[in-house]
Amino acid sequence: MQEKLVARLTALSQEYEAGRNMLADLEARQVELQQTLLRIGGAIQVLEELLAADQPANANGAVPATAQASPPAQPAPVSAPHPG
Repeated sequence: MQEKLVARLTALSQEYEAGRNMLADLEARQVELQQTLLRIGGAIQVLEELLAADQPANANGAVPATAQASPPAQPAPVSAPHPG
């Protein structure tokens, strides 16, 4: 009986250590991903500021309607040929 308990304790200890290692790896990946997202967010902010600086502004700081980004044009719907 004691041999079974020792064997089970050994197996559980190994599983526990493997789980701790996996958790440490995941935490390291999380930190790396957070840093990557922070860098990407910073790059987005810089590009937005550069784009905004290139657009002429009114005296009140508003961007004229002609200089504002417009939504992409949508293609006209294609109608199916009528049978006949």
